[in-house]
Amino acid sequence: MVVDFGMFQGFSEKEGLNKVPAALDPLKIDAVVLTHGHLDHCGRLPLLAKAGYHGPIFTTEPTIPLASLILRDSAHLQAMDAERYNRKHPDKEPTEPIYSAKDVDDLIGLFKPVNYDQRVEVAPGIRAQFVEAGHMLGSASIRLTVEDGGKTKNIVFSGDVGPKGAPILKDAVGFHQADFVVMESTYGDRDHKPLAETVEEFEGIVNKAVASKGKLLVPVFAIGRTQLLLYLLAQMFRNKTVQKFPIFLDSPMAIQATKIYWEHMSLFDEEFQALSRERPLTQDLTSLKATPTAQDSMALNDQPGPCLIMAGAGMCSGGRILHHLRHNLSKPEACVLIVGYQGEGSLGRRLVDGEKEVSMFGEKIQVRATIHTLGGFSAHAGQTDLMDWFGHLAAAHPRVALTHGEDRGRLPLAKLIQERYGIKVVLPQLGETVEL
Repeated sequence: MVVDFGMFQGFSEKEGLNKVPAALDPLKIDAVVLTHGHLDHCGRLPLLAKAGYHGPIFTTEPTIPLASLILRDSAHLQAMDAERYNRKHPDKEPTEPIYSAKDVDDLIGLFKPVNYDQRVEVAPGIRAQFVEAGHMLGSASIRLTVEDGGKTKNIVFSGDVGPKGAPILKDAVGFHQADFVVMESTYGDRDHKPLAETVEEFEGIVNKAVASKGKLLVPVFAIGRTQLLLYLLAQMFRNKTVQKFPIFLDSPMAIQATKIYWEHMSLFDEEFQALSRERPLTQDLTSLKATPTAQDSMALNDQPGPCLIMAGAGMCSGGRILHHLRHNLSKPEACVLIVGYQGEGSLGRRLVDGEKEVSMFGEKIQVRATIHTLGGFSAHAGQTDLMDWFGHLAAAHPRVALTHGEDRGRLPLAKLIQERYGIKVVLPQLGETVEL
Protein backbone atom coordinates (compact mmCIF):
# COMPACT_ATOMS: atom_id res chain seq x y z
CA MET A 1 0.00 0.00 0.00
CA VAL A 2 1.01 3.65 -0.43
CA VAL A 3 1.01 6.48 2.14
CA ASP A 4 0.84 9.86 0.35
CA PHE A 5 2.08 10.37 -3.20
CA GLY A 6 3.15 13.98 -3.55
CA MET A 7 4.50 16.13 -6.32
CA PHE A 8 8.06 17.44 -6.42
CA GLN A 9 8.04 21.22 -6.81
CA GLY A 10 10.35 24.16 -7.26
CA PHE A 11 13.48 22.59 -8.73
CA SER A 12 13.72 21.65 -12.41
CA GLU A 13 16.06 18.75 -11.66
CA LYS A 14 13.45 17.25 -9.31
CA GLU A 15 10.44 17.75 -11.57
CA GLY A 16 11.59 14.74 -13.59
CA LEU A 17 10.71 12.66 -10.52
CA ASN A 18 7.02 13.44 -11.01
CA LYS A 19 6.16 9.99 -12.28
CA VAL A 20 5.25 6.56 -10.94
CA PRO A 21 8.54 4.86 -9.92
CA ALA A 22 9.43 1.84 -12.02
CA ALA A 23 9.45 -0.38 -8.91
CA LEU A 24 5.86 0.56 -8.05
CA ASP A 25 3.19 -1.39 -9.94
CA PRO A 26 -0.14 0.45 -9.56
CA LEU A 27 -2.03 -2.75 -10.32
CA LYS A 28 -0.52 -4.43 -7.26
CA ILE A 29 -1.39 -1.66 -4.77
CA ASP A 30 -4.16 -2.68 -2.37
CA ALA A 31 -4.87 0.81 -1.04
CA VAL A 32 -3.64 4.38 -0.62
CA VAL A 33 -3.93 6.43 2.57
CA LEU A 34 -3.58 10.21 2.36
CA THR A 35 -2.60 12.44 5.30
CA HIS A 36 -3.86 15.72 3.78
CA GLY A 37 -4.54 17.64 0.61
CA HIS A 38 -1.43 19.73 -0.03
CA LEU A 39 0.16 19.16 -3.43
CA ASP A 40 3.43 17.84 -1.97
CA HIS A 41 1.40 14.98 -0.45
CA CYS A 42 -1.29 14.28 -3.06
CA GLY A 43 0.12 15.77 -6.28
CA ARG A 44 1.06 12.53 -8.07
CA LEU A 45 -2.07 10.57 -7.17
CA PRO A 46 -3.67 11.20 -10.62
CA LEU A 47 -0.67 9.37 -12.13
CA LEU A 48 -1.71 6.23 -10.25
CA ALA A 49 -5.22 6.38 -11.70
CA LYS A 50 -3.77 7.14 -15.13
CA ALA A 51 -1.56 4.03 -14.80
CA GLY A 52 -4.49 1.78 -13.95
CA TYR A 53 -4.94 1.99 -10.17
CA HIS A 54 -8.63 1.64 -9.29
CA GLY A 55 -8.42 0.87 -5.57
CA PRO A 56 -9.53 3.05 -2.66
CA ILE A 57 -7.83 6.20 -1.39
CA PHE A 58 -8.65 6.60 2.30
CA THR A 59 -8.57 10.09 3.78
CA THR A 60 -10.59 12.40 6.02
CA GLU A 61 -13.80 13.82 4.57
CA PRO A 62 -12.63 17.49 4.38
CA THR A 63 -9.47 16.41 2.55
CA ILE A 64 -11.50 15.13 -0.40
CA PRO A 65 -12.85 18.50 -1.62
CA LEU A 66 -9.59 20.29 -0.77
CA ALA A 67 -7.38 17.75 -2.54
CA SER A 68 -9.78 17.78 -5.50
CA LEU A 69 -9.52 21.57 -5.70
CA ILE A 70 -5.72 21.50 -5.50
CA LEU A 71 -5.35 18.71 -8.07
CA ARG A 72 -7.70 20.38 -10.55
CA ASP A 73 -5.69 23.58 -10.18
CA SER A 74 -2.47 21.61 -10.72
CA ALA A 75 -3.83 20.06 -13.92
CA HIS A 76 -4.94 23.49 -15.16
CA LEU A 77 -1.54 25.08 -14.47
CA GLN A 78 0.27 22.18 -16.16
CA ALA A 79 -1.91 22.58 -19.26
CA MET A 80 -1.20 26.33 -19.35
CA ASP A 81 2.55 25.79 -18.88
CA ALA A 82 2.65 23.17 -21.64
CA GLU A 83 0.69 25.39 -24.05
CA ARG A 84 3.00 28.34 -23.32
CA TYR A 85 6.17 26.25 -23.78
CA ASN A 86 4.96 24.73 -27.04
CA ARG A 87 3.96 28.14 -28.41
CA LYS A 88 7.35 29.65 -27.57
CA HIS A 89 9.39 26.63 -28.79
CA PRO A 90 7.76 25.44 -32.02
CA ASP A 91 11.09 23.94 -33.13
CA LYS A 92 11.35 21.64 -30.10
CA GLU A 93 9.61 18.41 -29.14
CA PRO A 94 6.16 19.33 -27.75
CA THR A 95 5.74 18.93 -24.02
CA GLU A 96 2.61 17.60 -22.34
CA PRO A 97 1.16 17.90 -18.84
CA ILE A 98 1.96 14.90 -16.63
CA TYR A 99 -1.80 14.52 -16.11
CA SER A 100 -5.01 16.13 -17.30
CA ALA A 101 -8.25 17.35 -15.75
CA LYS A 102 -9.82 14.05 -16.84
CA ASP A 103 -7.16 12.09 -14.93
CA VAL A 104 -8.03 14.11 -11.82
CA ASP A 105 -11.74 13.45 -12.32
CA ASP A 106 -11.03 9.72 -12.66
CA LEU A 107 -9.08 9.84 -9.40
CA ILE A 108 -11.66 11.71 -7.34
CA GLY A 109 -14.09 8.79 -7.56
CA LEU A 110 -11.57 6.63 -5.67
CA PHE A 111 -11.58 8.72 -2.48
CA LYS A 112 -13.12 7.04 0.57
CA PRO A 113 -13.93 9.30 3.56
CA VAL A 114 -12.76 8.28 7.03
CA ASN A 115 -13.72 9.97 10.32
CA TYR A 116 -11.11 11.07 12.82
CA ASP A 117 -10.32 8.36 15.41
CA GLN A 118 -12.17 5.74 13.38
CA ARG A 119 -10.31 2.44 12.84
CA VAL A 120 -10.86 1.15 9.33
CA GLU A 121 -9.45 -1.86 7.46
CA VAL A 122 -7.72 -0.37 4.46
CA ALA A 123 -6.10 -3.55 3.12
CA PRO A 124 -5.96 -7.21 4.15
CA GLY A 125 -4.36 -7.32 7.61
CA ILE A 126 -3.92 -3.53 7.81
CA ARG A 127 -6.10 -1.18 9.86
CA ALA A 128 -5.67 2.61 9.80
CA GLN A 129 -6.56 5.23 12.38
CA PHE A 130 -6.57 8.93 11.46
CA VAL A 131 -6.15 11.60 14.18
CA GLU A 132 -6.01 15.40 14.03
CA ALA A 133 -2.65 16.81 12.86
CA GLY A 134 -3.53 20.51 13.19
CA HIS A 135 -1.81 21.46 9.92
CA MET A 136 -4.72 22.30 7.59
CA LEU A 137 -8.40 21.46 7.47
CA GLY A 138 -8.68 17.66 7.34
CA SER A 139 -4.99 16.99 8.01
CA ALA A 140 -4.19 13.78 9.88
CA SER A 141 -1.49 11.68 11.40
CA ILE A 142 -2.05 8.01 10.62
CA ARG A 143 -1.31 4.82 12.54
CA LEU A 144 -1.27 1.60 10.57
CA THR A 145 -1.78 -1.55 12.63
CA VAL A 146 -0.34 -4.41 10.62
CA GLU A 147 -0.99 -8.11 11.26
CA ASP A 148 1.81 -10.14 9.74
CA GLY A 149 2.87 -13.72 10.51
CA GLY A 150 0.96 -13.75 13.79
CA LYS A 151 2.62 -10.52 14.94
CA THR A 152 1.09 -7.07 15.27
CA LYS A 153 3.12 -3.96 14.46
CA ASN A 154 2.14 -0.29 14.67
CA ILE A 155 3.56 2.14 12.13
CA VAL A 156 2.85 5.84 12.64
CA PHE A 157 3.07 8.49 9.93
CA SER A 158 3.04 12.00 11.34
CA GLY A 159 1.99 13.69 8.11
CA ASP A 160 2.55 17.42 8.53
CA VAL A 161 2.12 18.46 12.16
CA GLY A 162 0.69 21.89 12.93
CA PRO A 163 1.79 24.30 15.69
CA LYS A 164 0.03 24.31 19.04
CA GLY A 165 -2.48 27.08 19.63
CA ALA A 166 -2.89 28.07 15.99
CA PRO A 167 -6.21 29.82 15.29
CA ILE A 168 -9.15 27.91 13.78
CA LEU A 169 -7.72 24.38 13.78
CA LYS A 170 -7.57 22.01 16.72
CA ASP A 171 -4.13 21.06 18.03
CA ALA A 172 -2.40 17.92 16.78
CA VAL A 173 -3.30 14.81 18.78
CA GLY A 174 -0.66 12.18 18.04
CA PHE A 175 -0.39 8.61 19.33
CA HIS A 176 1.03 6.77 22.35
CA GLN A 177 2.11 3.48 20.80
CA ALA A 178 4.29 2.68 17.78
CA ASP A 179 6.98 0.29 16.65
CA PHE A 180 8.10 2.56 13.81
CA VAL A 181 7.54 6.30 13.31
CA VAL A 182 7.90 8.21 10.03
CA MET A 183 8.00 11.84 11.10
CA GLU A 184 8.21 15.22 9.39
CA SER A 185 11.08 17.57 10.27
CA THR A 186 10.44 20.75 8.28
CA TYR A 187 11.30 23.05 11.20
CA GLY A 188 13.20 20.56 13.31
CA ASP A 189 15.96 23.11 13.88
CA ARG A 190 13.98 26.06 15.28
CA ASP A 191 10.81 27.49 16.76
CA HIS A 192 8.62 30.12 15.18
CA LYS A 193 8.00 33.62 16.46
CA PRO A 194 5.21 33.49 19.09
CA LEU A 195 1.80 33.69 17.44
CA ALA A 196 0.51 36.37 19.83
CA GLU A 197 3.35 38.69 18.77
CA THR A 198 2.62 38.04 15.10
CA VAL A 199 -1.10 38.76 15.55
CA GLU A 200 -0.31 42.00 17.39
CA GLU A 201 2.04 43.01 14.59
CA PHE A 202 -0.60 42.14 11.97
CA GLU A 203 -3.19 44.30 13.75
CA GLY A 204 -0.73 47.21 13.90
CA ILE A 205 0.03 46.98 10.16
CA VAL A 206 -3.68 46.87 9.29
CA ASN A 207 -4.47 49.89 11.49
CA LYS A 208 -1.63 51.91 10.00
CA ALA A 209 -2.66 51.05 6.43
CA VAL A 210 -6.27 52.03 7.14
CA ALA A 211 -5.19 55.31 8.73
CA SER A 212 -3.08 56.19 5.67
CA LYS A 213 -6.00 55.26 3.36
CA GLY A 214 -3.68 53.08 1.31
CA LYS A 215 -4.12 49.70 -0.32
CA LEU A 216 -2.86 46.72 1.64
CA LEU A 217 -1.81 43.92 -0.74
CA VAL A 218 -1.42 40.43 0.67
CA PRO A 219 0.01 37.64 -1.53
CA VAL A 220 -1.69 34.53 -0.14
CA PHE A 221 -1.70 30.78 -0.50
CA ALA A 222 -5.31 29.85 -1.21
CA ILE A 223 -5.70 27.23 1.50
CA GLY A 224 -4.95 27.86 5.16
CA ARG A 225 -3.31 31.28 5.24
CA THR A 226 -6.27 33.00 3.56
CA GLN A 227 -8.79 31.60 6.04
CA LEU A 228 -6.52 32.46 8.99
CA LEU A 229 -6.30 36.11 7.93
CA LEU A 230 -10.07 36.34 7.41
CA TYR A 231 -10.53 34.94 10.93
CA LEU A 232 -8.16 37.54 12.41
CA LEU A 233 -9.85 40.38 10.50
CA ALA A 234 -13.27 39.20 11.70
CA GLN A 235 -11.99 39.33 15.27
CA MET A 236 -10.57 42.83 14.73
CA PHE A 237 -13.94 44.05 13.46
CA ARG A 238 -15.80 42.35 16.30
CA ASN A 239 -13.49 43.80 18.94
CA LYS A 240 -13.49 47.20 17.18
CA THR A 241 -9.69 47.06 16.97
CA VAL A 242 -10.24 48.68 13.57
CA GLN A 243 -13.31 50.10 11.85
CA LYS A 244 -14.67 47.97 9.05
CA PHE A 245 -13.11 48.62 5.67
CA PRO A 246 -13.35 46.83 2.29
CA ILE A 247 -11.65 43.44 1.95
CA PHE A 248 -11.38 41.73 -1.43
CA LEU A 249 -10.71 38.04 -1.87
CA ASP A 250 -9.23 38.10 -5.37
CA SER A 251 -8.45 34.42 -5.95
CA PRO A 252 -10.94 31.95 -7.45
CA MET A 253 -9.15 29.08 -5.70
CA ALA A 254 -9.13 30.85 -2.33
CA ILE A 255 -12.84 31.65 -2.74
CA GLN A 256 -13.60 27.96 -3.25
CA ALA A 257 -11.29 26.87 -0.43
CA THR A 258 -12.89 29.35 1.98
CA LYS A 259 -16.31 27.95 1.12
CA ILE A 260 -15.02 24.44 1.96
CA TYR A 261 -13.62 25.72 5.27
CA TRP A 262 -16.93 27.38 6.20
CA GLU A 263 -18.76 24.12 5.44
CA HIS A 264 -16.61 22.32 8.05
CA MET A 265 -16.77 24.73 10.98
CA SER A 266 -17.74 21.88 13.31
CA LEU A 267 -14.11 20.69 13.09
CA PHE A 268 -12.66 24.03 14.24
CA ASP A 269 -11.19 24.61 17.70
CA GLU A 270 -13.07 25.59 20.87
CA GLU A 271 -12.12 29.28 20.64
CA PHE A 272 -13.71 29.48 17.21
CA GLN A 273 -16.79 27.58 18.45
CA ALA A 274 -17.17 29.96 21.41
CA LEU A 275 -17.01 33.03 19.16
CA SER A 276 -19.49 31.41 16.77
CA ARG A 277 -21.92 30.69 19.58
CA GLU A 278 -21.91 34.41 20.36
CA ARG A 279 -22.66 35.08 16.69
CA PRO A 280 -21.29 33.67 13.40
CA LEU A 281 -17.97 35.22 12.44
CA THR A 282 -19.22 35.60 8.89
CA GLN A 283 -21.47 38.39 10.25
CA ASP A 284 -18.32 40.32 11.13
CA LEU A 285 -17.10 40.05 7.53
CA THR A 286 -19.87 42.01 5.82
CA SER A 287 -17.23 44.18 4.12
CA LEU A 288 -15.67 41.11 2.48
CA LYS A 289 -16.27 40.77 -1.26
CA ALA A 290 -15.17 37.94 -3.52
CA THR A 291 -13.89 38.93 -6.96
CA PRO A 292 -13.99 35.68 -8.97
CA THR A 293 -13.71 37.04 -12.53
CA ALA A 294 -10.82 38.78 -14.26
CA GLN A 295 -13.09 41.80 -14.79
CA ASP A 296 -13.84 41.95 -11.06
CA SER A 297 -10.12 41.84 -10.37
CA MET A 298 -9.25 44.59 -12.85
CA ALA A 299 -11.94 46.82 -11.33
CA LEU A 300 -9.90 46.86 -8.12
CA ASN A 301 -7.40 49.15 -9.86
CA ASP A 302 -9.97 51.93 -9.42
CA GLN A 303 -10.88 50.98 -5.85
CA PRO A 304 -9.82 53.75 -3.47
CA GLY A 305 -8.09 52.99 -0.20
CA PRO A 306 -8.23 51.96 2.47
CA CYS A 307 -8.80 48.40 1.37
CA LEU A 308 -7.13 45.02 1.68
CA ILE A 309 -6.67 42.76 -1.33
CA MET A 310 -5.75 39.09 -0.89
CA ALA A 311 -4.62 37.43 -4.12
CA GLY A 312 -2.42 34.58 -5.30
CA ALA A 313 0.16 33.43 -5.88
CA GLY A 314 1.62 33.29 -2.40
CA MET A 315 5.22 33.77 -3.61
CA CYS A 316 4.26 36.45 -6.17
CA SER A 317 5.37 33.96 -8.83
CA GLY A 318 2.22 34.46 -10.93
CA GLY A 319 -1.49 35.08 -10.61
CA ARG A 320 -3.50 38.22 -9.93
CA ILE A 321 -1.24 39.58 -7.20
CA LEU A 322 1.27 40.52 -9.91
CA HIS A 323 -1.17 42.96 -11.50
CA HIS A 324 -1.95 44.57 -8.15
CA LEU A 325 1.76 44.91 -7.41
CA ARG A 326 2.35 46.41 -10.84
CA HIS A 327 -0.23 49.12 -10.17
CA ASN A 328 0.72 49.84 -6.55
CA LEU A 329 4.39 49.12 -5.78
CA SER A 330 5.41 52.63 -6.85
CA LYS A 331 2.89 54.30 -4.49
CA PRO A 332 4.28 55.33 -1.06
CA GLU A 333 0.87 54.96 0.60
CA ALA A 334 0.57 51.30 -0.50
CA CYS A 335 1.63 48.42 1.71
CA VAL A 336 2.60 44.84 0.84
CA LEU A 337 2.21 42.28 3.60
CA ILE A 338 4.19 39.04 3.15
CA VAL A 339 2.66 36.29 5.32
CA GLY A 340 4.27 33.13 3.92
CA TYR A 341 7.56 31.62 2.83
CA GLN A 342 9.13 33.22 -0.27
CA GLY A 343 11.28 30.93 -2.39
CA GLU A 344 14.75 31.92 -3.54
CA GLY A 345 14.55 33.98 -6.73
CA SER A 346 10.82 34.72 -6.45
CA LEU A 347 9.49 38.26 -6.71
CA GLY A 348 8.24 37.94 -3.15
CA ARG A 349 11.76 37.15 -1.93
CA ARG A 350 13.18 40.14 -3.82
CA LEU A 351 10.65 42.42 -2.13
CA VAL A 352 11.43 40.91 1.28
CA ASP A 353 15.15 41.42 0.61
CA GLY A 354 14.52 45.14 0.08
CA GLU A 355 15.09 45.58 -3.66
CA LYS A 356 14.16 49.12 -4.69
CA GLU A 357 13.41 48.30 -8.31
CA VAL A 358 11.85 45.16 -9.80
CA SER A 359 11.04 44.04 -13.33
CA MET A 360 7.44 43.08 -14.08
CA PHE A 361 5.75 42.53 -17.42
CA GLY A 362 8.79 43.89 -19.23
CA GLU A 363 9.01 47.16 -17.32
CA LYS A 364 11.03 48.48 -14.39
CA ILE A 365 8.96 49.43 -11.36
CA GLN A 366 10.23 51.50 -8.45
CA VAL A 367 9.39 50.01 -5.05
CA ARG A 368 8.06 52.89 -2.92
CA ALA A 369 5.40 50.88 -1.10
CA THR A 370 6.10 49.68 2.43
CA ILE A 371 7.00 45.99 2.61
CA HIS A 372 6.14 44.08 5.80
CA THR A 373 7.00 40.46 6.59
CA LEU A 374 5.18 38.39 9.20
CA GLY A 375 6.99 35.16 10.07
CA GLY A 376 4.78 33.61 12.76
CA PHE A 377 1.92 32.20 10.70
CA SER A 378 3.55 28.92 9.66
CA ALA A 379 1.24 25.89 9.49
CA HIS A 380 4.17 23.62 10.47
CA ALA A 381 5.14 22.87 14.06
CA GLY A 382 8.46 24.23 15.25
CA GLN A 383 11.07 22.15 17.05
CA THR A 384 9.43 22.34 20.51
CA ASP A 385 6.01 21.28 19.22
CA LEU A 386 7.52 18.47 17.15
CA MET A 387 9.31 17.15 20.23
CA ASP A 388 6.09 17.39 22.25
CA TRP A 389 4.26 15.43 19.54
CA PHE A 390 6.96 12.74 19.56
CA GLY A 391 7.17 12.73 23.35
CA HIS A 392 3.90 10.80 23.61
CA LEU A 393 5.49 7.98 21.60
CA ALA A 394 8.94 8.03 23.18
CA ALA A 395 8.09 5.62 26.01
CA ALA A 396 7.37 2.92 23.41
CA HIS A 397 10.96 3.41 22.15
CA PRO A 398 10.05 3.09 18.47
CA ARG A 399 12.42 3.18 15.56
CA VAL A 400 12.25 6.60 13.92
CA ALA A 401 12.78 7.87 10.38
CA LEU A 402 12.80 11.63 9.78
CA THR A 403 11.51 12.77 6.40
CA HIS A 404 9.93 15.86 4.85
CA GLY A 405 12.66 18.31 5.70
CA GLU A 406 16.05 19.50 4.59
CA ASP A 407 19.05 18.31 6.58
CA ARG A 408 19.16 21.65 8.40
CA GLY A 409 15.89 20.56 10.02
CA ARG A 410 16.44 16.82 10.18
CA LEU A 411 19.90 16.73 11.73
CA PRO A 412 19.17 18.89 14.82
CA LEU A 413 15.86 17.10 15.43
CA ALA A 414 17.52 13.67 15.13
CA LYS A 415 20.24 14.78 17.56
CA LEU A 416 17.67 16.06 20.05
CA ILE A 417 15.61 12.85 19.92
CA GLN A 418 18.71 10.74 20.50
CA GLU A 419 19.96 12.93 23.37
CA ARG A 420 16.60 13.13 25.12
CA TYR A 421 15.27 9.62 24.58
CA GLY A 422 18.26 7.50 23.57
CA ILE A 423 16.60 6.63 20.25
CA LYS A 424 18.82 6.47 17.20
CA VAL A 425 17.11 8.09 14.21
CA VAL A 426 17.26 7.02 10.56
CA LEU A 427 17.63 9.78 7.95
CA PRO A 428 16.60 8.10 4.70
CA GLN A 429 17.53 9.57 1.35
CA LEU A 430 15.25 9.71 -1.69
CA GLY A 431 14.88 6.23 -3.15
CA GLU A 432 16.38 4.47 -0.14
CA THR A 433 14.60 1.39 1.24
CA VAL A 434 14.11 1.04 5.00
CA GLU A 435 13.26 -2.45 6.30
CA LEU A 436 10.46 -2.30 8.86
